[in-house]
Amino acid sequence: MTERLTDRILEENAAVFSAMLSHRFVQDIATDELPAEVFDRYLLIEGAFVETAIAIFGYAVAKARDLEDRRKLIGTLDALANEQMAYFETAFAQRGIVTDAALQADPRVAAFRDGMLEIARDGDFGAIVTAMFAAEWMYWTWCTALSDATISDPMVRDWVDMHAAPGFTAQAAWLRDRLDALGADMTEAECDATVRLFGRVQQLEIDFHSAAYADSSISAA
Repeated sequence: MTERLTDRILEENAAVFSAMLSHRFVQDIATDELPAEVFDRYLLIEGAFVETAIAIFGYAVAKARDLEDRRKLIGTLDALANEQMAYFETAFAQRGIVTDAALQADPRVAAFRDGMLEIARDGDFGAIVTAMFAAEWMYWTWCTALSDATISDPMVRDWVDMHAAPGFTAQAAWLRDRLDALGADMTEAECDATVRLFGRVQQLEIDFHSAAYADSSISAA
């Protein structure tokens, strides 16, 4: 039986994927010790990135060659714009969160935002699917693992639940399956590049999540 490309991706990137899953941010949620101010900072940078993700999936729609792919991606865009962004709008209002230009300019935040946009702008459809699989499979994995965890902050609870819910689960699975289908037609060199791209996105995610902590050194990210 031919190995699934995503199985190879996860096997060869096990170390960096594990590092993200054991990140301080994830562990603080798992132990119900995430400081409110850290989550507020995270909401600011993640809310801004969801807007970026809308642009990324817009590139995917333009670069897709299959109508069913486009239909699926349009549904994803609708969920991002009208479900996830609504969550952030509510959170900002309830928590009294105001914009922070310095936080958005943090090199770790900018590297993730600009790096993902670069992949979408300059890469092909497969590269976009790989990058978003890296991001969404990671979120689905740790949020599913924390489905039964004690989380006292209701908005953190909602955030975790959102990424373990059936809709997000289906989205992550679609990205995995679509990447496997694309992998069947890739050359070995293209598969190698896909494996490396997944690892690059995971490292960007690690640094991005570190930026939620005001005491986290940029140089140490």
